[in-house]
Amino acid sequence: MSKQELPVVDLNAVACCSPIAARPMDADQAALVAPLFKALGDPVRLRLMSMIASVPEICVCDLTPAFDLSGPTISHHLKLLREAGLVDSERRGTWVWYRAKPEAFRKLGALLDISAAPAAAA
Repeated sequence: MSKQELPVVDLNAVACCSPIAARPMDADQAALVAPLFKALGDPVRLRLMSMIASVPEICVCDLTPAFDLSGPTISHHLKLLREAGLVDSERRGTWVWYRAKPEAFRKLGALLDISAAPAAAA
């Protein structure tokens, strides 16, 4: 696996994890969740995700001009977001349309919920 490739993520595995503030994750749980954060950890992918999530759906033809990168590089980043389970895609003719997967972000949000943290000792 190259440095940029991410394993395909099973979003159901993320649901097994309680919020990180409720109790520490074990190594297996962290290994399941880390690829989602890795996919979002690149500035280009984070921007792409923001652009995709801000609308119901968006064509790759509208994403590519926003970056000073080649089409194949943008496609690679989109592939990593798709494999991480963060976006869905649909080919329509020669273009591919992308939309965010709300369930993925709900699961990540629940994982990051710090309101479940135990109260600090006074």
